[in-house]
This record gives sequence, C-alpha cells and structure tokens, in this order.
Amino acid sequence: MRKKTVKPRCGWHEPKATRGDRLRSFLMKFIRSFGSVILAWSFALNAAAQTFPAKIVRMIVPYAPGGSVDVLARMVAPKLAESMGQQVVVDNRPGASGNIGTELAVRAPADGYTILLVTIPLVVNPSLYAKLPFDVTRDLLPVSMIAAAPFVLVAHPSLPARSVRELIALAKQQPGKLNYPSGGNGTNSHIAAELFKNLTGARIVHVPYKGGGPALIAILSGEADVGILGFDVVISHVRTGRLRALGMTGARRTPALPELPTIAEAGVPGYEFSSWYGVLAPAGTPSGIVNALHEHLVKAMRAPELAERLTRDGTDIVATSPAQFTAHIKAELARWSKVVAAAGLRAD
Repeated sequence: MRKKTVKPRCGWHEPKATRGDRLRSFLMKFIRSFGSVILAWSFALNAAAQTFPAKIVRMIVPYAPGGSVDVLARMVAPKLAESMGQQVVVDNRPGASGNIGTELAVRAPADGYTILLVTIPLVVNPSLYAKLPFDVTRDLLPVSMIAAAPFVLVAHPSLPARSVRELIALAKQQPGKLNYPSGGNGTNSHIAAELFKNLTGARIVHVPYKGGGPALIAILSGEADVGILGFDVVISHVRTGRLRALGMTGARRTPALPELPTIAEAGVPGYEFSSWYGVLAPAGTPSGIVNALHEHLVKAMRAPELAERLTRDGTDIVATSPAQFTAHIKAELARWSKVVAAAGLRAD
C-alpha cells in the first residue's frame, strides 16, 4: 500500500494561544479601557473646576439665626458672591448642636455648590455624643479656616455682680441659683462656660437653647443671669448698657474694647477660650474645586470693608490652606476629647 503524503502547508502559522496569552491580552485591553475612562474622568473634573461656579452656592449654617456663626456667614456671603460672580445663599439648619446641618452637608453632592460654615462644636461633638451619623475626618473636606474671635462673659444689668470676682463670689454664696444659656450642648457658649465653672468651682446652671440667637435674647430679657457669647453679637448691647461685660475669654484684650480685662486677668488664672470659624465641603469634592473655593474665600475675607468691620467687632481674619485647616481640625479633635472627658460632659 502506498503511503499518503502530506503536503506541507504554505505560509507561517502562529502557535495556538495559551491560556496565559489570552489572560495577558484581556488584561492589556482592560488596562487600556480603564485608562481611557480615568483620562476622560480627569478631563471632566478639570472642566468642572475651570467653569466653577456656574450656579448658586449654598452655605449651610448649622445653627439658628442671630448667633455668632450666622452673623459671620451673613457678612461673608455677599463678599464671597462678589468674588465668585454667583449668588451665595445662607441656609440655617439648626439642631443637635450643629449635627443636623452638618449631616445635611455631608450628604450633599460633592460638587462645590454646598459648603458648610462651622465652629468648635464640629470637633467637640464626636466626644460629646455617643454616636454621630457622620465622621468629621472621613466625610468632610476642609477648605479654609477664615476667622477667630474671643467671646465675652456678660451679665444682665440687674445682677449684683460688676466683676468676674464678684460673680464667682455670688455664685458660691448661692450655689445653683444663677443660670447661663447656651446655643445647645457642645456649642461654644456651653464649652466656654463649663470651662469657667471647672476653673472657679462656681455652680451655675446650664440652660440649653436652640441657638445663639435665643440664648442672647434670654440674657437680654433677664430670663438668664450670665452667659459667654460671641463678641460680635453682644458688643452693641454692651455699649448701650443692655448687657454688662465682665471679661474677655481670649488670651489678650481686644482693641475693640480695650478697657475690658480678660477673664484670666480678672481673677481666673489659666482661663482662655477663643472660637474659630471655617468652611468645609463634602468629601469627594474635586481638588480643583476645593482650591477654587479657597481662593474665593481668601479674596472675600481680605475685602477692605469686611476686614475693617470684623476687626472692629474683635474678630481676627485667618486664611489657612486646606492642608493647614485639616491639621488644625485633627489637633482640635484630640484637644477637645480630653477636655470633654475631664469635665465629664455628655449630650442630654
């Protein structure tokens, strides 16, 4: 039987692809596709940052109207709008010592069109409340600290105490009879007053209100005896005699009221409390938009007429970078956790 000859095939043929070859091919295609998506996403973010802002910006103030944060917001918003070329709307969302408004900001779209103006309760509440619906360092992006200001220890004119020492003596003679208002648990007015009580041993009853505005009204009406409130919200009432100023909470006297001693000078060595104010955005906000917000805020705060008014009201203008504000918040969280633990404070 003749053997069947097999003719050689013409041309060159690749060897059959192995499983490893197919996997490598798939991975290369995936990487190229993923890279294209990332590149397109990067271009989109850059375009958004370049056109920002293109609509109204909402500034959430997590406190009631009339308090120090609200007063500052309504001074800054017009200048920020002027810099941005877009309207900036102040949105008061009070409740739970700022936690309700803060949660609203955390859940807002991370596009730069919702920002949050806060003060010290942001870093006090994590230690004061057993559970919060957000994490300060995870869910918010610091944009800039914009201002710092001392508070003032004030009393209703009917109170028979004309100095810090006389107030301490009166509170010790009548323990539990005097009361002070605050804008709520963990707010500046609460923490500042508890610090005063701890250092002096004065037993003064805390009465929380739904914001700094209602707390101010309580002292003006005589419903409350004494309180520690923002300089900017009490200064006009001090000058007209509707409130009696006993001492500044800061480390030094203010040029706006040079005759008023600090609480430390007036008889409570080591006492010092100053508030800071800053702006944050929801986590995930593109860095280009965060930087744009920072630039507009710095420009607004340095507007001559705003700077003059804030200085007149005893407020120092601050303009930190996002990184500096981030470091400050982390340090403040650690600081106030120790203060809250030492004082045994808990939210009601």
